[in-house]
Amino acid sequence: MPLGTTIHNIEITLRKGGQLARAAGAVAKMIAKEGKSSTLKLPSGEVRLISKNCSATVGQVGNVGLNQKSLGRAGSKRWLGKRPVVRGVVMNLVDHPHGGGEGRAPIGRKQPTTPWGYPALGKKK
Repeated sequence: MPLGTTIHNIEITLRKGGQLARAAGAVAKMIAKEGKSSTLKLPSGEVRLISKNCSATVGQVGNVGLNQKSLGRAGSKRWLGKRPVVRGVVMNLVDHPHGGGEGRAPIGRKQPTTPWGYPALGKKK
């Protein structure tokens, strides 16, 4: 392969199967060849030495715009296992330290806390 070739699905160890640059739209670039090894620039920016005997696929991984796809509605996100994020202030007092009160009540503590009562902002335990 000539220098500058874009590749993906690269083996690290011979006959182990592709392990590098496999995500949607990922691509690595061959930047040098010396002896029995090649130097590759990976999508992370890491430069890595790989044996010339290891296999790879020429080109870029498909499905480039995967993360730009609009899910459309909350249910689509639920199918992927993402649950809604509920603020502590709108919970009942038994569910969160910020909960309870009448209407839009303030937190009622000196500082925000986690659901388990630890300080949430500014300092660690």
